[in-house]
Amino acid sequence: MTFELHLLATPKAVPELRHRLRAHSYDVRLCATELVTNVIDHVGEGTPVTVRVRDTDTGNTRVEVTDPDPRALPVLLRATATDEHGRGMALLDALALRWGVEQGADRKTVWCELNGLTGRGC
Repeated sequence: MTFELHLLATPKAVPELRHRLRAHSYDVRLCATELVTNVIDHVGEGTPVTVRVRDTDTGNTRVEVTDPDPRALPVLLRATATDEHGRGMALLDALALRWGVEQGADRKTVWCELNGLTGRGC
């Protein structure tokens, strides 16, 4: 099963995306919305993105968010209790089996792979 959605990365789009992914697990919805929120925060509000969720050949679920800025790369931070930012990629890192970035000349795709058992909701 493959899900694909083109949208503008805005705060209003985050709950809409969560709703559109309602057939998927909480972890998939959380990872997808965290990746879109990173685009809003680090590339800019209104950036066009493509969100994809698909099953892998190994039975896992892959979440991908593609945006047009190959330079703004995600960074895994260890936020302290008083930090207001810096938890998104740490959360994704804790939930995902693995994650990474695929860069192109005019875009990047940040992806994560979740255990197939947690990829879809019941």
